Amino acid sequence: MSRIVFWIAAVLSLFVAVLSGTLAGSVPVGAEDLAALLGGESGDPVAATILREVRLPRVARAALVGGMLSVAGAVFQVLLRNPLADPYVLGVSGGAAVGAIAVVLAGAGSGWTMAGGSLAGALFTVAVVFLLAGARRGAGGDRLLLTGVVLASFWGALVALFLSVSQNERLRSVLFWLMGDLGQTGALAGTAAAFVAGLAGLLVLGRSMDALTYGDRHAMGLGVAVREVRAVLYVAGSLLTAVAVSAAGTIGFVGLIVPHAVRLFGVRSHRELVPASAVAGAAFLVLADTAARTIMSPIELPVGVVTAFLGAPFFLWLLRREKKS
Repeated sequence: MSRIVFWIAAVLSLFVAVLSGTLAGSVPVGAEDLAALLGGESGDPVAATILREVRLPRVARAALVGGMLSVAGAVFQVLLRNPLADPYVLGVSGGAAVGAIAVVLAGAGSGWTMAGGSLAGALFTVAVVFLLAGARRGAGGDRLLLTGVVLASFWGALVALFLSVSQNERLRSVLFWLMGDLGQTGALAGTAAAFVAGLAGLLVLGRSMDALTYGDRHAMGLGVAVREVRAVLYVAGSLLTAVAVSAAGTIGFVGLIVPHAVRLFGVRSHRELVPASAVAGAAFLVLADTAARTIMSPIELPVGVVTAFLGAPFFLWLLRREKKS
């Protein structure tokens, strides 16, 4: 598939996903209501209000979070030189969630403080993965997977402990958020700014990321400052994961599925893979959230349930494929 055809298909998929996510839901909304939202005379004003205050912010949040998780997955796959790396599988999302909950327990549960706690938890988790999995020495996938599974299990147990013993009513309401909640209210300006900043920085490092996929020695031979680039990627991947978790809770497997799906279309260079993963990840999570809202309507499923049903079989298929290769 040519690059032009791929990008047309990717942008069209995002457009279809956004349109579907905007119109689908327990309250029927039609194209004429979109016209009313834009100031037209036709359409239901109530439906236009639903679109403006509920559907469009939710779709925007899903697109941003999906893009961030997908790009973070691509970053961790470069850092650890392992195609099975993903913020959720490695326990980075769980560490970010624990950091956010710790902030709530401390009585400082504003948006910015939760984002800071999430970032601290994500950075700590990636540091532990680097230390225990021996990523700098190119440890195998089995050791990496074991490290990630152990960390994810530990964070899950810690969250369960917090929820069990705490009398904080707000903390108890965090349970649905932990399974992926895109229906939160609040401004998205900070989330969008972090996404744009992270994406721009990674585009600059595209060629260095390409070199790192072949190993540190190869990258050094090409003049890449390996230690400095790794440090930037380490912070960028953790930052994207932390902001995504603080904005929508723990949503698994997006960073695993999307970069691999993009690579199946022949996209290899990270200067193209990173923005392609952002677009495809946005479309994927918007569609997953639309399915979560409509499959059992009027009951709304956590979007993390949908991504897990899709991601777990994909992970097993990928694990078997890597074992064969």
